[in-house]
Formats: sequence, structure tokens, C-alpha cells
Amino acid sequence: MNTPETDNSVHRSSLIAHRSVTGFFTDSTLCIGCKACEVACKEWNDVPHDGFRWSGNSYDNTLALGHSTWRHVKFVEREPQTGRGGNAPERMAWEFSSDVCKHCENAGCLESCPTGSIIRTEFGSVYVQPDICNGCGYCVVSCPFGVIDRRQEDGRAFKCTFCYDRQKAGLEPACAKACPTGSILFGDLEALERIADRRVAQLHSMGMQDATIYNPKDSSVGGTHAFFLVRGDPRAYNLPANPVMPTTHLKDAWTAAAIGAAAIAIGTIAAFALCRTGFSPSKRARRAKARPTLGGGRE
Repeated sequence: MNTPETDNSVHRSSLIAHRSVTGFFTDSTLCIGCKACEVACKEWNDVPHDGFRWSGNSYDNTLALGHSTWRHVKFVEREPQTGRGGNAPERMAWEFSSDVCKHCENAGCLESCPTGSIIRTEFGSVYVQPDICNGCGYCVVSCPFGVIDRRQEDGRAFKCTFCYDRQKAGLEPACAKACPTGSILFGDLEALERIADRRVAQLHSMGMQDATIYNPKDSSVGGTHAFFLVRGDPRAYNLPANPVMPTTHLKDAWTAAAIGAAAIAIGTIAAFALCRTGFSPSKRARRAKARPTLGGGRE
């Protein structure tokens, strides 16, 4: 039986020739927390350091994705139980997962960018062109995963590029290349989804019934090009249960604005109509004052 890694390598060489839609499949059950993906990403993309500090949050010092952290290995510690631990089917006490930009099918950052700096590539990834970015920050608040971030030095936004330059040259992304356990797989998106389904079935047969695929296709993001296999609640891995694109609220906002505008227009038209027919309050007051009384005088 072929392993997921050999299955993935079968079609990898033809990705560039056919301009296939590519993706990442991250299997958290295979991640050992070595952070080789973080280092490879920084080295290849010349990403600056995150600051050499001790966070005190497990062994996780990068803490989250950001302008200078395009790959982040999250350390997930759970309450241990006597006699159970490691990667036990009944309970997993300590686990790791390499997080990255999700490259959403419906990308909030792309839709909110006013300059055209953020584009969709021929591989289906979402790419930020730093030379066009004006640092407005609209993309930051529009990302439902909190991935994209502005660099304080110049205000521009940065995130994972999906190693666009390497893909164009026929190479796989640096993080997937450096992963020693096959936790990060890169390849044709549909092929990776089939690999993921087989992997979940395998884990279920081994007693890991809490293994599941995180790929929110039923949400407003419409699925992601970087998806994950996790155990238990995805929120423990900083993966929201129902990511929402801010643009989904535009319909309600525009509806409310249209109703308000219509009410103002109707009120204005009614006011002019009353004035033209002589039923304005000021005219009625003048007429009532000018009416003669029974004594022959005027009120």
C-alpha cells in the first residue's frame, strides 16, 4: 500500500505543466513540532525574525501567524491522564499542527483590497504583491482566520505566498520540502482531498475516532486550499468552526441603507405634494386666522 507521501509525489512533477490547482494537506497526527517548516519558510522567503522571546505558552514562542510568521507550529497541550498519552487512540495529551494561510476559495482579503495588490494565481492561491500594497489594512480585518498582518516598519501586509516563485519553477513549497515526517503534503488539490479521506479512514480503523478533516466548504469562505487533519475540536488548533467573510454582511447593510433612502425619498415627495395642494400646516394656519367671525370681524 502506498503511503500518502508517495501518492503525492506521483503527480507532483506534472503540476506546473498542467497548471493544476494546488493545495496543502497538513496531517496534525504526523507533526512532531520540529518547526523545520517555519525555518525553511523564513530562509527561502527572507522573512525577518519574530523576536527572540520566551512566551511561557508551552514551547510555542511564535504564538500565531503574522507579518513575519508565515508558517506557525502550534503546540496543543491537553490535560494528561494516567496511563494514557502520546498519540494514544483514547486520548492525545500533546499534539502539534503547522498552521498557514488557508488560501480561501472566497478570500475576504482579496475582495477587500482596494489597490489590486492581492490576486488569485493560476495555481488557485491568494498572493499579495508587496510593491502594490498601500498599507490600508482592509485585508487584515477581512480575514476570518486572522492570518494576514501588517509589518510595523512600512505598514504593508504580508502572509504566506504559497511559494509562488517555487511553484512557477516546478518546485514544491519550502515548508513541504523540509517536513521530515510527511505531515505537510503539497500537490493537486483534488488528489490531496482523496489522500486525506483515506488517511481519516485509516486512523478511524486504528481507534482514533476523533480524527476529522477541517475544510469549511459549507461556510462563506467556500473551502480552503490549505486544509487540515486534526483530532477533536478544531478550535483547539485555532481553526474557527464557522469562518465568516465580512462581505456576507454587506447584503443586510445595503438593504438597510436602501430602506432608509426610500423612506427619506417618500417623505420628501409627500412633503412637496402637500405643499403644492395647499395642505401645508403654515397655509392652513394663515387661512384659519383670516376667516371672518360672526361679529363681522376677523379672528
